Amino acid sequence: MNKGCSRLFMKIRLHQFLSKCGEFSSKGDVKNAIWDGDVTVNDSVVKNIAYEFNPAKRSVKYRGTELFLPSNDLYFLLNKPAGYICSRLNSQELELNKTSVYELFRNAVEPSVYETLVTVGRLDEETTGFLLVTTDGKLVHSITDPDKKIRKTYRVETESKITERQLESIRKGVSVSVVEYGSREEFRTRPAIIELEHKSCAILTIDEGKKRQIRRMFTSLDNHVTQLHRLGTEGMQLDDFNLDEGEYCSVTLDEINQSIFA
Repeated sequence: MNKGCSRLFMKIRLHQFLSKCGEFSSKGDVKNAIWDGDVTVNDSVVKNIAYEFNPAKRSVKYRGTELFLPSNDLYFLLNKPAGYICSRLNSQELELNKTSVYELFRNAVEPSVYETLVTVGRLDEETTGFLLVTTDGKLVHSITDPDKKIRKTYRVETESKITERQLESIRKGVSVSVVEYGSREEFRTRPAIIELEHKSCAILTIDEGKKRQIRRMFTSLDNHVTQLHRLGTEGMQLDDFNLDEGEYCSVTLDEINQSIFA
């Protein structure tokens, strides 16, 4: 499904789609691109300008580059503060006086927007830093899809010195075994990139995102994470946006695509 499309679409003619996507300067350029065989729909060349399709279900490319209709979705980058969870509050969490990151947006966006906001992946309650929040569910899937191997970078501070043995284990992959709610979960992490900042602080880049993965990795290596801060996702870095903790700003889908999927 196309990342940049609105949530609901009826069928549209191919020449209309191309005219709206912003790639071409005239209707003549649109027709020539189709007739010259430079346009594909789901990787098949289509030379019929009146061809009808649903852009929410089919991928359109011009000379190999995917095209999208303008998005009606909203995109925010939040510098997530500690003490906030990345989900809507259930009754138990309300009783425990938990706070959701969505509350940061409640009075700043329309109620209809507030109700459709979702986080792109989750940071646990005490983890801070880079967090995309959007109304675009397709973008969420694109970034969190484990097969895409999107890289996320973190600053990790630990209770004890990070040893060479721990660094090598993380670079090769860590075997994690966790018991929760009476059941055991076992997995091996993918090889990661890690470099020390000082003896108990490292910059870590992973391309997967299992629940509490980084904390569990270090626990499995007999160390304990005391602070965890996400610096960025692929080429999109929090420091470039000058946001204090708890602040957010609007970003565009183009910014996200160019930084994360380029």
